[in-house]
Amino acid sequence: MMWFVACFALMSGAESEPAKPDPSTTVLVVVGEPGESQYAEMFTSWADRWRAATVKAESSFISIGLTSAEMSIQEDREILRDTLAALEKDPPKTLWIVLIGHGTFDGKKAKFNLRGADITATELAERLAPLTCRTAILNCASASSPFVSELARENRVVLAATQSGYEQNFARFGGYLSQAIGDASGDLDKDGQTSLLEAWLAAAKQTQEYYDSNSRLATEHSLLDDNGDGKGTPADWFRGIHIIKTSKDESLPDGTFANQFVLVPGEDALVLSAELRQQRDDLERQLVELRQQKAELAEAEYLSRLEAILLPLAKIYQSAEQP
Repeated sequence: MMWFVACFALMSGAESEPAKPDPSTTVLVVVGEPGESQYAEMFTSWADRWRAATVKAESSFISIGLTSAEMSIQEDREILRDTLAALEKDPPKTLWIVLIGHGTFDGKKAKFNLRGADITATELAERLAPLTCRTAILNCASASSPFVSELARENRVVLAATQSGYEQNFARFGGYLSQAIGDASGDLDKDGQTSLLEAWLAAAKQTQEYYDSNSRLATEHSLLDDNGDGKGTPADWFRGIHIIKTSKDESLPDGTFANQFVLVPGEDALVLSAELRQQRDDLERQLVELRQQKAELAEAEYLSRLEAILLPLAKIYQSAEQP
């Protein structure tokens, strides 16, 4: 097991530089039709938290649905269409799309309620199809589950506030997510920053705690999909950032890609170039795949493959730690 000790020795080197914000990240927050003043205040507050986190990250922030002036020119659905078309022409490296509001589902079509005409999951999928950048789509609305199967694809993370289109009561999940995304206390793996996976797990836990503390039956159960199969995984399948259950089709479990999305870098997080970050992400995915195969492999072969992943991973962190 000396190779295992060597990996940790490599990763415990010199002090790291503070992580630098990524200017190639864009956060698009779309606030839907609130319906009532109490929801308008709530949704505006959630959007403001996303704005604050984006400013802290020194990334680009775009909002739709927050001012009445917008509606005097175009409906929000048209503004969203034009915004996505503009991002297609000049895409960021990483795009976050946050939908805050209410949703509906009639048994066939799921919609996100905008001021004016709504947008369906199918239409949003069509609008997003030309975008190939790494993308996180966070639908914080009620009845949002059908968006997961419609939007899931490679190089995407898709979150929904509900596990079914029939969970149509007001969803509180988005409020907790807006708090967690910039909160360092959500850092489960102690790497100095809170990833999207960690923020989602914290928000899902706090959502359930709200219903439990009020002796109410939970009417929302969030899902996450980042392996592209469109099925989604609930938060209670995780212990820490690691998934403890496997699907019947033995597909790559959800969570790995979402853990690589970080909006607000921590002050003590490692600095990785785009090339090193890609190498790290690839190795982490290989590690997840190997863990799935562990029961099928002889111990010696498993350890050999594990070493082939951990040593390059350790060298990446060592290079990032060099003064």
